[in-house]
Amino acid sequence: MKLASLKAGRDGELVVVSGDLKKCLPAGAIAPTLQAALDAWDLFEPELKKLGRDLEIGGRDFGPAECAAPLPRAYQWADGSAYVNHVELVRKARGAEMPESFWTDPLMYQGGSDALLGPRDAIQVADAAWGIDFEAEVTVVTGDVPMGVGPEAALDHIRLIMLVNDVSLRNLIPGELAKGFGFFQSKPSSAFSPVAVTPDELGDHWRDGKLHLPLLSTLNGKAFGKPDAGIDMTFDFGRLIAHAARTRPLSAGTIIGSGTISNKLDDGPGRTIANGGVGYSCLAELRTIETIEHGEPKTPFMQYGDRIRIEMLDPDGASIFGAIEQTVERYEPPA
Repeated sequence: MKLASLKAGRDGELVVVSGDLKKCLPAGAIAPTLQAALDAWDLFEPELKKLGRDLEIGGRDFGPAECAAPLPRAYQWADGSAYVNHVELVRKARGAEMPESFWTDPLMYQGGSDALLGPRDAIQVADAAWGIDFEAEVTVVTGDVPMGVGPEAALDHIRLIMLVNDVSLRNLIPGELAKGFGFFQSKPSSAFSPVAVTPDELGDHWRDGKLHLPLLSTLNGKAFGKPDAGIDMTFDFGRLIAHAARTRPLSAGTIIGSGTISNKLDDGPGRTIANGGVGYSCLAELRTIETIEHGEPKTPFMQYGDRIRIEMLDPDGASIFGAIEQTVERYEPPA
């Protein structure tokens, strides 16, 4: 089953979307919003699936431009860093040793979840000198998760899967981390895929708490990354959820992110697609490898007018979640 939220009010209008992303049917008679559906998932899921079967005989046209994020605002958005290869590379570039605990205990930060972006919403930034970067990731949406849940049991609480562009302002990060209190201004609003899908929709590609398909990133029309989300994922989503719920329960509608998808190559740093590799899921990783190899980065961060597209295709080439397509725009603060 595929679900989306059309732009309407603060929390969107819930619709069920056809598998080919061409048609949709309003689900308001069952649940007005995706959050309402998640709050009583066991009750509403069968009815939503039944509505989805009705799409075989009708429905209105579905377009990503009409979409808000599946959850336009969420009770919680916590992003992990499950691809430790990415963390190791970034730390190596700045000459920092990586603690051994990073391989056994997940990293996670709590992002802002009150203003999540739709798949076609612009990346608005007041100053390009802040170091604008995209981060292509996979996320899950949970039901209610009890405190202290184990990693295996945590997988049973996954309701939906989405893609996200976890936008970062790289040049603001060092100053914030130096304060010892984590990200805040350096993590603006994140953008999510047009649709969220149930795990059964993914078949065998969803297994062991991981999504085993390449995540495609295209920057200004040029292929930038295609790493496989199921490879080199040190912590699966069960581990990430259990980490988030270690000392507190998680409410239905909590979003947990994988962190930037990153694949190794021959036990070393990856390579660009042009050089026979799978590329990268953010500019920072490419700049890190350039720094390691050449002493300094050569690739600039995103500028006004730059376009990023993030998408995942099934083996037949069909889009699973729809594409995130964003353009960087200058933000003019109110007078």
